[in-house]
Amino acid sequence: MNATPATQPASPPREPAWTHCPYCSLQCGMGLRPTGVPETSGLPGLEVTERTAFPVNRGALCGKGRTATEVLAAGSRLTEPLVRRSPGGPLEPAGWDEALGRIAGELVRVREAHGPDASAIFGGGGLTNEKAYLLGKFARLVLGTSQIDYNGRFCMSSAAAAGIRAFGLDRGLPFPMEDIPTSGCVILVGSNPAETMPPALRYFTELRENGGKLIVVDPRRTRTAEQADLHLAPRPGTDLALALGMLHLVVAEGRTDEEYIAARTTGWDEARAAAMAHWPELVERITGVPVPQLREAVAHFCDAGSAMVLTARGPEQQAKGTDTVGAWINLTLATGRAGRPHSGYGCLTGQGNGQGGREHGQKADQLPGYRMLTDPAARAHVAGVWGVDPDTLPGPGRSAYELLDALGRDVRSLLVLASNPVVSAPRAAHVEERLRSLDFLAVCDVVLSETAALADVVLPVTQWAEEGGTLTNLEGRVLLRRKALDPPPGVRSDLSVLNALAARLGWEKGFPEDPEEVFDELRRASAGGKADYSGITYRRIAEEDGVFWPCPAPEEGGTPHPGTPRLFLDRFATPDGRARFTPVTHRPSAEEPDAEYPVLLTTGRVLAQYQSGAQTRRVAELNSAAPGPFVQLHPQLAERHGIAEGDTVAVTSRRGRALAPARVTRDIRPDTVFMPFHWPGQGRANSLTNPALDPTSRMPEFKVCAVRVERAAG
Repeated sequence: MNATPATQPASPPREPAWTHCPYCSLQCGMGLRPTGVPETSGLPGLEVTERTAFPVNRGALCGKGRTATEVLAAGSRLTEPLVRRSPGGPLEPAGWDEALGRIAGELVRVREAHGPDASAIFGGGGLTNEKAYLLGKFARLVLGTSQIDYNGRFCMSSAAAAGIRAFGLDRGLPFPMEDIPTSGCVILVGSNPAETMPPALRYFTELRENGGKLIVVDPRRTRTAEQADLHLAPRPGTDLALALGMLHLVVAEGRTDEEYIAARTTGWDEARAAAMAHWPELVERITGVPVPQLREAVAHFCDAGSAMVLTARGPEQQAKGTDTVGAWINLTLATGRAGRPHSGYGCLTGQGNGQGGREHGQKADQLPGYRMLTDPAARAHVAGVWGVDPDTLPGPGRSAYELLDALGRDVRSLLVLASNPVVSAPRAAHVEERLRSLDFLAVCDVVLSETAALADVVLPVTQWAEEGGTLTNLEGRVLLRRKALDPPPGVRSDLSVLNALAARLGWEKGFPEDPEEVFDELRRASAGGKADYSGITYRRIAEEDGVFWPCPAPEEGGTPHPGTPRLFLDRFATPDGRARFTPVTHRPSAEEPDAEYPVLLTTGRVLAQYQSGAQTRRVAELNSAAPGPFVQLHPQLAERHGIAEGDTVAVTSRRGRALAPARVTRDIRPDTVFMPFHWPGQGRANSLTNPALDPTSRMPEFKVCAVRVERAAG
């Protein structure tokens, strides 16, 4: 750490430091320029500027990006370690030696008393690739535990599982964003980019300006749905039936691409038979989408020369999310779209490093390079890079919710980085109870989140503008985050924390603090894997505005690999190069409405807040735009319960109760209510949600559960 004041750039640049927004998976390019504000002001000393040359957002930023520097300001973030010195006592300021010594000592104590799997790590989809990589290495070597997963499991794990099953490979978008406006038709399923990633909306606007059709599938008439040529509003939890009904019509109307199916796929006969059991009138009864709208959607999709299906959390955050995404993939395969220019299936990843964060080892079943822990060759390769015996590496551990559910029982100590499960996890009150039951909880965060407030030790760590590293956006483009500012005194990076803890636990080497040194090791660990970064360097990323993986290292003296913006044009990543159809059939949600809980709840985000709100709720402009939770409900439902605009509404499920003001609107189905999930306390939407898990992806069913609503007394 140099002596540069905390509110000034480490080396004041003549032009802005070019970096990326810390929020969603677009990873919009931005510049950071010093303002010259004196340190005593408490302000961050940086302003956000446009980065028009970056191809993803071309200078555009949403309100969260524009105000991102405000969370760097003194007073809104942690600047010294906190330690709870007695059970039930307060968190008190402490030195780093005391805090790190306490964590190391507790980890040793738990391991000696209960074994290595009694200690666990819970990571985050916002961590850089370097942090995610080193976190997985720390868990498996230093702690020797199999118990590591991350909040990205709650993001797009169903899409990942379906993509691997169909294509042999998961990358959110197998093509760059620039391909969207040149497609003939896009079906956007369960996504609201107008509010969740506003700079992306221009791609869909340009699509329509170019003559393409936009179809939005969402139970609400969102800001995105308002822009669509066709809005389909299915009952929550019925996206699977909707996709199958469309495929039924494709077959019945003779719109399949038989030549493509024969040349590039397998499993069509079984998938076709499964789809044909979902005739249009049945699908209308299940989904509430009229048959004429189904036929119109099929016509738009099949009449276009090129077409895409893009999914997001709507169809994915279900206990049948993998099959639901698989049904939409089947639609793209049957019509010959996948692996062709301006066409195919893609997933709009949510978190900032939701893509890279699941590729390099912080997921329960994976090793770096998207290798699987159960693969002996993968274990041997990574163990060779790490210099250990492959047999010493633990096997797969619990998925995210299963890990949180085991806290205080099989798992006795937990280290959390970049996650706030008290707000973001399903059945959140139960998860909070589990966290409180731990023998020991340590949290690394930039702010005192609701989860950090429960911890025995809290470590203050650097933020996006105070550190370097790489992230991988929703296109599979590996990007470089540049340091623009020194952190306040007393704040360290996550890499520094792992380095110090590893040393205290007997690993003096192998956990460097320099992100580029970590990335060089990550490149070697990923080499030959599905997510091969071995040909990517910091220099290349800077010179090329990002490099798309896979990008293998060239043979000695060979030409550098150009990266892979578009996957599957020649073959899919399966052993025979063919995509796999999967026969799927509709089934009810894990929890259907009944007499006691007759209404459906779905959840999501709003424009001015992000994820659990731990950072955005500290920005005045964003809080002014979205000050708190609400319940969106249809006038018919409101009238039935005597609820008027602004009344406090009680929403109750089998897991809990939440209170929030009513927003009465015709933009939602009469059988459904919506709540955003950014807030803790009595308006915590995830107090209600169902932790029922998808059998393949282990994704909880955030998007649909049965509730009752009533006007709250007073």
